[in-house]
Amino acid sequence: MRWYTVPSAAVAAGTATLGYASLYERNRWTLRRFAVPVLAPGSAPLRVLHLSDLHMTAGQRSKQAWVAGLAELAPDLVVDTGDNLAGADAVGPTLRALDPLLDLPGVFVMASNDYYAPRPKNPLKYFKREHKRVHGDPLPWRDLRDGMTARGWLDLTNARGELTVAGRRISFAGVDDSHLRRDRYDLVEGPADRSADLRVGLAHSPEPRVLDRFAADGHDLLLCGHTHGGQLRVPFYGALVTNCGIDRARARWLHRWAPPAPGRPSGTWLHVSAGLGTSPYAPARFACPPEATLLTLTAREP
Repeated sequence: MRWYTVPSAAVAAGTATLGYASLYERNRWTLRRFAVPVLAPGSAPLRVLHLSDLHMTAGQRSKQAWVAGLAELAPDLVVDTGDNLAGADAVGPTLRALDPLLDLPGVFVMASNDYYAPRPKNPLKYFKREHKRVHGDPLPWRDLRDGMTARGWLDLTNARGELTVAGRRISFAGVDDSHLRRDRYDLVEGPADRSADLRVGLAHSPEPRVLDRFAADGHDLLLCGHTHGGQLRVPFYGALVTNCGIDRARARWLHRWAPPAPGRPSGTWLHVSAGLGTSPYAPARFACPPEATLLTLTAREP
């Protein structure tokens, strides 16, 4: 019988990579910044803080402190695109982390890991587009929702809304988690309000079938999460999977989704947050640190 051994150098490299991904990078909180030319010519900038995929557990004190500290950026608007929880005991810690931000204008949508607790999964399932989804135990999502709405944030889960932010009127439309097909776009469909200064669409998962409808209705900016940016990315290749219908090239960050068109001079921009967390059962990130994004909305060219 022949025995095959893995070279010790390969074992050492694999161990070092796993240690980096699970012990260091997944806690390397990062603020990403992008400028988005979606406002009318001559407009003053607006600053939008986009949070997503906190996957908070009660004991993640470093993450909670970092999120709370984002209030020092003094954004004009905060947008949360869901998957905030990773346990039934995480609602209080999550709301405490968000507490300084809840004093600011904000909007949110809910997502699968607000409704259901994570559970162990075979990671190879993510390479199969239509893998069977098995939910964990129900989470107290209503407590999270009520804690945010009580402070004035708008719940846009299958709903429309409007806020005046820094003197500008922003119209919003949002859907429930489209990865779970809980989205009900028919409840928010129709032309976006052209009399508003900005039109924003929210969805947790960037499913093209939903993004296309937002774009067709004339929304200027779409904000999503869900992908974790791929979570484990290969240098010079990118995300291995997106866990949704979006292409790998747009698994994170800012991209043009639809070009300018009559009545839609900015086209439609898409920002996909790489998110701030992981499942407790897959606590690793590689070449994709946990992040929030500060979007500076600027005037487009005349």
